[in-house]
Amino acid sequence: MVVQNNLNESNTTIIFDDLYIYNSDQKIIRMNKINTSLIENLRLLKSLILALGVVTAIVSCTQPKPEIKTQSNTETAKVVQTPPIIKAELAHLAQAIVGEGALWNYETQTFWWIDIEGKTLNIFDPKTKENIEYETPSRIGTVVPSESGTAIIAVEEGIMELDLQTKKTTLINPVDSDIKETRLNDGKCDPAGRLYVGSMDRKTTDPYGSLYRIDQGKATQLLDSITISNGIVWTKDKKTMYYIDTPTGKVMAYDYEISTGDITNPRVAINVPKSVGSPDGMAIDENDNLWVGMWNGNAIIHYDPLTGKKLAQIDVPAHNVTTCAFGGSDLDTLYITTARVDMSDAELDEKPLSGSVFKCVPGVRGVKSDFYQM
Repeated sequence: MVVQNNLNESNTTIIFDDLYIYNSDQKIIRMNKINTSLIENLRLLKSLILALGVVTAIVSCTQPKPEIKTQSNTETAKVVQTPPIIKAELAHLAQAIVGEGALWNYETQTFWWIDIEGKTLNIFDPKTKENIEYETPSRIGTVVPSESGTAIIAVEEGIMELDLQTKKTTLINPVDSDIKETRLNDGKCDPAGRLYVGSMDRKTTDPYGSLYRIDQGKATQLLDSITISNGIVWTKDKKTMYYIDTPTGKVMAYDYEISTGDITNPRVAINVPKSVGSPDGMAIDENDNLWVGMWNGNAIIHYDPLTGKKLAQIDVPAHNVTTCAFGGSDLDTLYITTARVDMSDAELDEKPLSGSVFKCVPGVRGVKSDFYQM
C-alpha cells in the first residue's frame, strides 16, 4: 500500500511494511533492532491517518505522468499542447505546373481550380471523379463563378467572361494588361459580388503589382507596391478583409466597408516564420479562422487571425502548397491545390504527387463562396 500525505508541501509518499519504512524515492530508512511495539505503533498511525481522511491511498503505477509546466507558483498548472497535425490525401491526380485558384461552386457541387502555367481552368466533380479542362487565352491567375453561370477569369489580357458551354471568351476589362512587368494573379469575390484581384511582378522580386476591385466591369485600384498578390478573404460579419502579399511573410487585416467596397486601417494579423514557408492563397472557415497554403512549406497552416496563433497543420505530400477551399455538401472537406514548378528532380522523385489536388476533413466547416455580380 502506498500512502500519500497531501498535507505535506513536499508531497512525500511513505510505504509501510513489517520491517522498513520507504520514502517516495524507494530509499530504505533502516530500522535497526526494531521492536514489535514500534511496528504496532506505526501500523496504528497509518490506520489513524487513513481514518481521518487526510491522505489518499493509490496503487503504485509505472506509467509516466504527463509533463505539466507552470508559469508561476500562483497560477494554475497548464498542460502544454502541440497544435495537431492532419494528413491530406489525394483527391485528383494531376501534374499541374502551378495549381491555384481553389474555389467550391456550391450550386454545381464542383471544385474549380486552375493551372496558371498550363493555361487551363479545371472543374473537378468529386462524385464522378471527372475533371474537365478549359483552355484559356493566356496565363490564368484566378477564377470565380458569375451569377449567370459563366466563369470570370483573370488572364494576361485582363478580366474575361468564359462561357462554359460554348467556350467563348468576352473581355470585361483590360485591367493591368498595359503593364509589361506584371500579370494578374489571385482573387476572389467580396460579399457584395465585386471581384478583388491582384497583380504580381513577373520576376517575383519587385513591388510593381496592385490590388484592384472590379465592380460591374469597372476597375478601381485599391493598393499599389505589391510584389505577389495572393490570398484574400472576408469575415462573416463583413467588416474585415484579410490579404496576402507573399514576399512580406504576413497576413494583413483591413477594415472593410461593404457598401462601398473600400478598405482602410491596414494592420498585421499574422507573421509567418520563414521556416514554415511563404504564405500563398488561403480560405476562411465558419469561425473566421484562416487556412493558409505554404509555398515551399509542404503544408496548410490553420491560424487564428485575432491572435496570430497557429491552431493546426495539414501535411500535404507536395512541396509547394498553393491554396485551398472548403467544399462538399456540408462544406467540411478542404480541397488543396499544389504546384510542380520550382522543384528539383530529387524533390519531384521524393514527392511525385506534386501538382495534384488533395483533400482532408479538418473538423470545421467553411463558408459559401461569393459569385460575381454582372
